[in-house]
Amino acid sequence: MNSLSTVDHAVDLLLQLGATSTPQGVTTLSKALGLGKSSTHRLLVSLTRRGLVEQDERRCYRTGPALVALGLAHLEQDPVVAAARPELQAAAVELGETVFLAGPRAGRILVLDQAQGAGFLRAAPRIGEAIPVHATAIGKLVLALAPDAVALGESELEAFTERTATSHTALEIEIRRARLRGWAENRGEWIPGMSVVAVPLWRREQLEGALAVAAASEQIERLGVLPLVRRLRRAAARIEERLAGTRMLREVEA
Repeated sequence: MNSLSTVDHAVDLLLQLGATSTPQGVTTLSKALGLGKSSTHRLLVSLTRRGLVEQDERRCYRTGPALVALGLAHLEQDPVVAAARPELQAAAVELGETVFLAGPRAGRILVLDQAQGAGFLRAAPRIGEAIPVHATAIGKLVLALAPDAVALGESELEAFTERTATSHTALEIEIRRARLRGWAENRGEWIPGMSVVAVPLWRREQLEGALAVAAASEQIERLGVLPLVRRLRRAAARIEERLAGTRMLREVEA
C-alpha cells in the first residue's frame, strides 16, 4: 500500500469500528474493508500503538480512548454545543429528565451533547453516537426540515418497518406532520417504553440540529407534550440568540 491508500484504509478501519458497538476480529474487518488479513493486522497494530484502537480480552478490536478524546475535543470546540450547554443543564434540572442536543453531521444524526436529569430512566445515547434517522423524533424533524442533510438507507428503513409494522406511508405522514407543527415526537419507536419530544435549532436560517427531552413514555404523558414543546422552544430561542451574538430574545409562540 502506498502512503495515501494506507491513510485511506486506516480511516475506513476506524469508521468501520465506530459504526458498531461490538468489537470485531481481524477476519471480519478485513472482509468488510476488502483488505488482506496481514494488511488489516498491520493497520490495527499501528492504530493500537497510538491509542486509536484497543483490543479486548478476546483479541477483538474496538475504538480506543485516543479516538474518543479526539471526538470529544471536536465537540467541545463546536459553537452550537457551547451555546446549548447551559440550556441543556437548566432544562434537565427543571424537568428531571434527559435533555440532549443532536444534529446532522456528515449524513448522520449525531448526539452532540446531553444533560441528565434525576429521572429513573437515563434515556439518551452517548455523546458522539449516531441515532436512527427514521425512528426518532429528531430524525423525523431533520427529514421534514432539512432532508438533504441526512442519508436514509433503504435497507435500514426496511428493517425498521418490518420490526415495528410501520409502513413507509406512515413515516411520510409523520414527516409531513413534523413539517407542519415545527416539532416532532416518537413513542417507543426506537426504544420500547421511551418517548422523545424534539424542536429544531436554527442558525442563519439553517437547521443546526434539535433539542429533545427523552423519558419513559408515561412520564412524557405526565409532563405533557405541548408544555415540553414550549419549554424546549424557549431554550432553543436562547441558544439561537447566543449563536447570533445578541442579547435580545425573540418572541416564542406559546
